[in-house]
Parts: sequence; structure tokens; C-alpha cells
Amino acid sequence: MSDLIANVVGTAAALCSITSFAPQMVKIWKTRDASSVSLKTYSLTVTCFVLWTAYGVMIDAWPVAVANACALVMATGVLLMKWRFSRGS
Repeated sequence: MSDLIANVVGTAAALCSITSFAPQMVKIWKTRDASSVSLKTYSLTVTCFVLWTAYGVMIDAWPVAVANACALVMATGVLLMKWRFSRGS
């Protein structure tokens, strides 16, 4: 497989991972309701992205590290909004 095809596939995968959290973030922000978000699921998701980011750094695979760090930011945003909008409920 050519490097170009591999880079296109990797870039598409990274963009999908990163942007997959955007609809959930927008919905929570607009409604101020995060009751449909699973705290356990997003806690595990954030933990996974932390580990993938660390792995990418450890093996000097910067595309892996950067893509997962970006996805980590998005997943953490959902998790923080879950915490913020669920307090007192």
C-alpha cells in the first residue's frame, strides 16, 4: 500500500474520531442537559484517549499522539459538561 493512501486513510480516521464528539457537545451546550450521556462511558473514553496519546508519544508516532490528543480534548469537553450540567440533579 502506498504511503499516500495510508496517510489519507489515517487522516480520515483522525478527523472522524475528533469530530464524532461535536454533535454531542453541541446538543449538551444548547440544551444544558447531559442526562443522556453515560458518565462511565465517557470516563472510559477519556482514559482510552489519554493512553493512546501517551502510546503515540512513547513510540514517536506523532500522528497517533496528536489525533488522540485532539479527540481527548473533545471527549473531555463532553465529560466536563456532563459534570457541570448534572450537578444538583
